Amino acid sequence: MGKVYLTGHLEVPPDRIEAVIAALPAHIALTRAEPGCLAFSVAQNPDNPTHFLVSEIFANQFAFDAHQARTATSAWAEITAGLQRHYSIRTE
Repeated sequence: MGKVYLTGHLEVPPDRIEAVIAALPAHIALTRAEPGCLAFSVAQNPDNPTHFLVSEIFANQFAFDAHQARTATSAWAEITAGLQRHYSIRTE
């Protein structure tokens, strides 16, 4: 089972940017502490502040699936509910 890579961006309307930025430190810390998380970043695009660039690497599909399950019921899921996600996922 190979590594799982997710890249892309999250679209955040201007009226929700402040809430997303406030929630990011906890979301990043929790994710980086997950077993199998090799790299994780979410950063506001300096050229387009409504886009948050996302990059994830997990050791395998099991770790990636566990991350998805955890975040589905997290505070991050509540804060980002309904936001458009433009991600590509690949395994190697």
